[in-house]
Amino acid sequence: MSTFIIFGASWTVIGIAGAAFVGIMAVGWLIADLLSGGSTRSESRLDQLRGDSSKVAASGTSAKDRMAKLLESASPAMSEAMKPKNQKDVDKLKNKLNSANLRSDQAVPMFYSAKAIFGCIGLFFSGAGTLMYGFDVTTLVFAAGVGFVFYLIPDLYVGLKASKRKESIFLGLPDALDLMVVCVEAGLGLDQAMRRVSEEMKKSHKTIADEFELCNTQLQMGSTRELVLTDLGARNGVDDLKTLSSVIIQVDKFGTSVGKALRTQSESMRVRRRQIAEEKAAKTAVQLIFPLVLFIFPGIFIVLVGPAAIKVVNDFLTI
Repeated sequence: MSTFIIFGASWTVIGIAGAAFVGIMAVGWLIADLLSGGSTRSESRLDQLRGDSSKVAASGTSAKDRMAKLLESASPAMSEAMKPKNQKDVDKLKNKLNSANLRSDQAVPMFYSAKAIFGCIGLFFSGAGTLMYGFDVTTLVFAAGVGFVFYLIPDLYVGLKASKRKESIFLGLPDALDLMVVCVEAGLGLDQAMRRVSEEMKKSHKTIADEFELCNTQLQMGSTRELVLTDLGARNGVDDLKTLSSVIIQVDKFGTSVGKALRTQSESMRVRRRQIAEEKAAKTAVQLIFPLVLFIFPGIFIVLVGPAAIKVVNDFLTI
């Protein structure tokens, strides 16, 4: 046991030193970049008088934007050791980031850079806690758990963002299909109907509008409709959107009525959404048991039994 504690303590000290070194280097790099890249007030004024708009815009860049650019430029080097080695894992991570609307070229390196940074922060806090409370087994296990939780923060953020986005798409898709049916039955083509939906639904369902706008952009750049619709269903990870893409592709191939197919798909989605709402309503009675037992029943019990209990105690004291 003592050997295990000594071994864990030595690795904890090494981890703290490494985390502190990485943090100091990152802060120093950031300060050096901010100091070297920025321009003084007089230089900005001279550039404005000369009419050099590019320098004026560059000098007016905020520290937040400069920090984001710095992290983006540093992310390939920081995440090189953490990248998956096979293409299957890379594609899986890209699909996960795409479902969370993180689709830039630097999304994967920045994701692993964030994991490295939060891992160093978790290692620092866990090491500091170990030094404060001693090198026993409980403290080491708790410190390892804290470091692991910090390491998983980027995964949790991406997962929550993707889940929220999928829910937004699921709730807004029937309304988008209804509007698309109206546009198609009014004489517009499928591409024009998608463009109209993306314009009309920017305020009510922005996620759906952005996806349809991206589809229109891909179509204008020369992509085929089948490829665009397949990509629409794959990059979002929503089953209803995948089904809709497959239905539209089949309708486009066989030349059947687009409006009828979209109307049927919209009705099925509304039925499913109603069934989910009814399921949640049925679970409400069971879920209310726990707050009732923990918070409401104790108060009712005190109000009802309290006076009788006080009277019984007073009777016993007077005997």
